[in-house]
Amino acid sequence: MLITSPAQLGNARQLEGHIPACQHLFVCAEKDGDFQSLEDAMAGLPVTPIADECEGADMLYSSGTTGKPKGIKPELSCDPLGTPSPLFNLISAMYMTPDEEMRYLSPAPLYHAAPLRYNMTFLRTGSTCIVMEKFDEERYLQLVEQYRITHSQLVPTMFIRMLKLPAATREKYDVSSLRGVIHAAAPCPIPVKEQMIEWWGPIIHEYYAGTEGMGFTTISSPEWLTHKGSVGKAILGEVRIVDDETGELAPVGETGTIYFANGLPFEYHNDPEKTRKATNQQGWTTLGDVGYEDEEGYLYLTDRKAYMIISGGVNIYPQEAEDTLVTHPKVADVAVFGVPNDEFGEEVKAVVQPADMSEAGPALAEELITYCRSKLSSIKCPRSIDFEAELPRHPTGKLYKRLLKDRYWPK
Repeated sequence: MLITSPAQLGNARQLEGHIPACQHLFVCAEKDGDFQSLEDAMAGLPVTPIADECEGADMLYSSGTTGKPKGIKPELSCDPLGTPSPLFNLISAMYMTPDEEMRYLSPAPLYHAAPLRYNMTFLRTGSTCIVMEKFDEERYLQLVEQYRITHSQLVPTMFIRMLKLPAATREKYDVSSLRGVIHAAAPCPIPVKEQMIEWWGPIIHEYYAGTEGMGFTTISSPEWLTHKGSVGKAILGEVRIVDDETGELAPVGETGTIYFANGLPFEYHNDPEKTRKATNQQGWTTLGDVGYEDEEGYLYLTDRKAYMIISGGVNIYPQEAEDTLVTHPKVADVAVFGVPNDEFGEEVKAVVQPADMSEAGPALAEELITYCRSKLSSIKCPRSIDFEAELPRHPTGKLYKRLLKDRYWPK
């Protein structure tokens, strides 16, 4: 069956001819053409549980920032309805304050895994959830004050946009009700997180995980202040850093592909080859990210493996340049990636969304390149910068870098 809301009915109609096996079409409103009213259909049904009712699991899709979205099929269990999921247990233990009334603010749409699952988890505890259709930095602060929000989940881009508000705007909103703020989805520039902790206090938690559910690391603000840049230690699965050239475990402090051992099983729907590529000979699985561990076992993300630039045989991870450039006051957003170079194979390119588009031009490009080189080795910095009025970001904050990169590579 297909169930849709009135707002998405137009999109749902486009699917009708492509799903011949679908026997029932429902809309959460009055009957509309072939779509029956879900409320009317439910009205005559019993509310007593069926004999074999079980908890089940969702099958969500990845966001598709590096390619086509992938259906992620978890291993099903026959646990009775109401059995807490591993994610519910993790969130409850790490981030919630169940002895208080909780009000959760979601600044991202519910068709993405983290906003959907976190809203459902907070709802399951009896919390109130407020959902924004689209993130707006000042509106977010208004809602925190208006509803006395206690918990929320954001991404680094949202932190950056709030920090770039005028100080007077930030200071006029009361955010003292916040008890736990969670962030993930992308590495957070160290200066950005330092400023957020200074503003909101040591209530910010970070985690590293994926829709696949293969593993989960987490770190609190006090831990992060002594391990700046880390995404924490694993509490689900076990981190393994693998040297791509040898296939062996990388030494402490050395960068490699991040795998999880003994995590939750999953497969990519109808794509055994993609499942195989995400799994190594030891049965460890990866999201395709690159990073390293320190001597205490704290994990640090370097970048996505797919985004690595190879220039003259040197591996360059663009996250470093992005984290540097985005702290410049004239930069609202930035993407760094590799473009063709006849001599070196690839060179570093940046596409910048300036805070003021009228300033875009050669002078600003030179200023930003100089700024980057003052903080990083020149080989890691862009050799050229283009400007866009707005970068293609997912409403959850994830950057569709491939949409920018594809413009510069021959088909």
